[in-house]
Amino acid sequence: MNQNTVVIGAGPAGLTAAYELCKQGELSTILEQGDRVGGISRTETYKGYRFDIGGHRFFTKIGEVTDLWYEVLGEEFIKVPRLSRIYYQGKFFDYPLSMANTLRNLGLFNSVAIGLSYLKARLQVRFSPGPEAENFEDWVTERFGRRLYRTFFKTYTEKVWGIPCDKIQAEWAAQRIKGLSLKKAVIDAIVGNSDAKTLIKEFDYPIHGPGMMWERFQEKVQNYGCDVHLQTRVTRVDHENGQIQRVIAQKDDETLELTGDHFVSTMPVTALVRCMNPAPPEPVIAAAKGLKYRDFLIVAIVVDQKDLFPDNWIYIHSPEFKVGRIQNFKNWSPAMVPDASKTCLGMEYFCSEGDDIWEMSDTDLIKLASQEIRGLGLMNAATQVEDGTVIRQRKAYPVYDGEYRQHLQVLREYLCQFSNLQTVGRNGMHRYNNQDHSMLTGLLAAKNILGESHDLWEVNTERSYYEDFTKEQWTELKRKQGFQREAIAA
Repeated sequence: MNQNTVVIGAGPAGLTAAYELCKQGELSTILEQGDRVGGISRTETYKGYRFDIGGHRFFTKIGEVTDLWYEVLGEEFIKVPRLSRIYYQGKFFDYPLSMANTLRNLGLFNSVAIGLSYLKARLQVRFSPGPEAENFEDWVTERFGRRLYRTFFKTYTEKVWGIPCDKIQAEWAAQRIKGLSLKKAVIDAIVGNSDAKTLIKEFDYPIHGPGMMWERFQEKVQNYGCDVHLQTRVTRVDHENGQIQRVIAQKDDETLELTGDHFVSTMPVTALVRCMNPAPPEPVIAAAKGLKYRDFLIVAIVVDQKDLFPDNWIYIHSPEFKVGRIQNFKNWSPAMVPDASKTCLGMEYFCSEGDDIWEMSDTDLIKLASQEIRGLGLMNAATQVEDGTVIRQRKAYPVYDGEYRQHLQVLREYLCQFSNLQTVGRNGMHRYNNQDHSMLTGLLAAKNILGESHDLWEVNTERSYYEDFTKEQWTELKRKQGFQREAIAA
C-alpha cells in the first residue's frame, strides 16, 4: 500500500476520505487538532454522561452515505422516534405541525391571519413578481407570508446567527428549508404524514452517540495501517509551482513534517489560507478575514429526575430566553445516561467568541441553564440540578452574510490553483452542511485521488433532500446508482 495522502481533520469528511482510500489500497496520515475524532459530530463524556455537540440524526437519502454508515457501525444503530417542539410566546408547538395543537396555541384569529398572509404572498409572487429575493427575510416571506415569518422564523434565526434576517443571504434558506412547503405541511398535519427531510418521524442513531460512528471509522483506518495523530495542529502548508509540498504540524513538543502526493483539508478554509507558505496575495488574506463564523456552547446539566419531558429536542424561539435549543439525550438513547434515575440535558447557546455568553464562567453558565430550564416550565423548582459541564465549540457554523459569497469566491479561485489539494466538509468549504453531505464531499475527494473527476464545489446539498421525488423516481435512481439497501427507500 502507498501512504501518499495527508488528511487534515478527523471529522466526518476527513475520515470518510481516508476510509475510502484505505479500501482501495491507499493509506493516509490523518491530523486532528482535537483530542478525539468526529469534529463537531463527536460525542463528549462527563462522569459517564454522554452528549453531542448538538443533536446529530442519522438520516439521509444519499445512498452511498447510508451504505457507509451500516458498513462501519453495523448493528450498533437504534431506531429513534422523533419528537420535537417549538417554544414560542409561552406555548409549545408540535413540530412537525399538529393541526389541533397549532390552532389551539395560535388562536383562530392569528391562524386565519397567517393563512391570509400566506395567500397574499403567493398571489403577489404569481401575478406581480419582484426581483429575486436576496436575503433570508424576503425569501421566507415570499414563500410563507410575513405573519408566519415573524411568528416562527425571525426570532429563532436571529438567535442562531446573531444578525438580522435581512443580513443573511437567501441561499442559506434555499439550502436548508427549500423542501418545506406550507401547503404540504398543513396537509401533512391533517393526514398525519410527512416525508420531507426536515420533518422525518424516525431516524437512526448510534447507541452511544454519533461519536461512536467516528470512533469506529478511526479504528478501521488504523487497522488498515493509517496513522491518526490527535491533538496535532497544522501550522504551515508549504507549496511551490501550484503543488502542495508538505504540511508542518505541532504535536505537543514534537514538530511533524509530512509530505505526500495528495492533500485533503477539512480545517476552516480561513485558517488554511493563513497557513500557506509562501503567503497568499493580500486580497486573498483580506477575503479570509472577511469570512465569519458563529460559535456555539453547550451546557450539559445532570438533573435528579427520571423523566422531564418526552422530546428529543426543543427549539426555543422566544427571545426572552438566551438558550436556543434543548437536547434531552436520554430520549435519543437510554445508553447516553449511566444512571436511569437521572436525566442529562444539553442547553445550547449560539454565540460568538468574546461576547457576553461566551465569556461567562462555567459556574455562571450552569446557573443560567438551570434558571432557564425552570423558567420554561420544563422542570419544577424542587428538582435539583446535581452537576454540569460546559463545552465551547469555535467555528461551529459558517455565516452566510452579505459579503460571504464574494470572499469565498476569492478563496476558491486561490485554492483551486493547487492541483493536489482538495478542501471538503463544512468548514473546509464554508458551507452549512449536515454530516451526510460533508461525508459525500470526502467520499468524492477520495474518488478524485483514485482517478475520477468530481467538482466538489458543484456538489449540491439538494442531493440530500429529494422531497419532490415520487416512489417510482426514487426506485429508478436506486437502480441506476446500484444501491441495494432497502432501508434507503423509506
